[in-house]
Amino acid sequence: MAYVITRRCVGVCDTRCVDACPVECISGPAPPEALRGGKVSGAQLFVDPDGCIDCNACLPVCPAGAIFPEHELPLAYAEDAARNASFFRPDAA
Repeated sequence: MAYVITRRCVGVCDTRCVDACPVECISGPAPPEALRGGKVSGAQLFVDPDGCIDCNACLPVCPAGAIFPEHELPLAYAEDAARNASFFRPDAA
């Protein structure tokens, strides 16, 4: 199971999760310094489910509470798992 960054990240884009990830599997539509603090309207970060090692490093540093283990993803955010995967593999949508 991988971690999932939900839409709660939109407009926040605090990139502490990027810095905390030991395998660099968190990314967004622009470099972290451009995204930091919600500078890019509507942007969010995503976890590559194929690269995630389930280390939990990202979870406690997210100020938006946007990160969940996939198996604990609230129903309201169920589609966000597919959004994370499709960011890295557009054919996964």
